[in-house]
Amino acid sequence: MREINFPDGRAVPALGLGTWFMGERAASRADEVRALRIGLDHGMRLIDTAEMYADGGAEEVVGDAVRDCRDDVFIVSKVLPHNASRNGTAAACEASLRRLGTDRIDLYLLHWPGPHPMAETVAAFEELKAAGKIGGYGVSNFDVEEMEAWERTAGVAGCQTDQVLYNLSRRGIEWDLLPWANERNMPLMAYSPLEQGRLRHEVLDEIGRQKGASAAQVALAWVLRNPGVIAIPKASDPEHVRANRAALDIELDDEDVSLLNRVFPPPDAKRALEVL
Repeated sequence: MREINFPDGRAVPALGLGTWFMGERAASRADEVRALRIGLDHGMRLIDTAEMYADGGAEEVVGDAVRDCRDDVFIVSKVLPHNASRNGTAAACEASLRRLGTDRIDLYLLHWPGPHPMAETVAAFEELKAAGKIGGYGVSNFDVEEMEAWERTAGVAGCQTDQVLYNLSRRGIEWDLLPWANERNMPLMAYSPLEQGRLRHEVLDEIGRQKGASAAQVALAWVLRNPGVIAIPKASDPEHVRANRAALDIELDDEDVSLLNRVFPPPDAKRALEVL
C-alpha cells in the first residue's frame, strides 16, 4: 500500500475508506461494518467519518469495525462548524470519542468554515491535542483564501490536511488550492473521488478495457496517481471495496491522461470551491 505523509510526519495509506451515508439504517449496519473490515484487511487502514454523518451513526459503525484493531487504524473525524467554539469543539470531540469507542481521534477536522472565530477552534484543537484526545487537526471544504486565514491563525504547521471534493469532473482545485498545498507538503484528502458513482464516459470504458478494469477503477486510479492526494471513497459492498483497492494497481500512462484531459478538462481559470 502506497503511503502519504502528513506535515507532522505521520504516514497513512493513499487510499482510505469513507463513511458518508453509513449508519443511517440499522438493517445495513452489519454489512457496513463488514465492508470496513474488508477494507482494513486490504491495507486501507484510514477511515474517514464525521459527527454529521447520520447524526453520529457513521461513527458508531466505525467504532464497531475497529473494536479489536483500533491501534492499527487511522481515524479521521470532523466537528460541525456550529459546534466549533472553544467549548463546543471539546464537547463535540468527547461525543465523537464515545461513539467511536476510543480514547483518541488521529486527525480531527473542522468540517467547513463556520460562524465561530478560527482562533477559538484552533485553541480548542490545541487543547485536545495536548490532552492526547486528538493526534492532529486540519480542515475540510476550505478554499485558498480560507486556508491562508487559517494559516495566519494556526501557523504554518497548524494544518495537516484540507479535505475537499475532487474527481475527474470536479477539478477546480488544480488551479490554485492543490499547488498551494503542494508548496507546503500538505496532502489534500479527496472525498467523492468517484462522484458517487456518476462518472460515465466511453473514454473511461475504453481505458478500462485496455487495463482489464472498470470505468470506476480508472477514475479512481486517476485521483490516486497524484502523490499529494489521499482518496477516501465510500463503499458499503465488499466487492466495491475490493475493486477500489485494485485501482491502486492500475498505471495510467501519458496517453491515458491526455485522453482523460480532453474529456474532463483541467480548469483554465479560478473556480469557486465545489462542495457536496
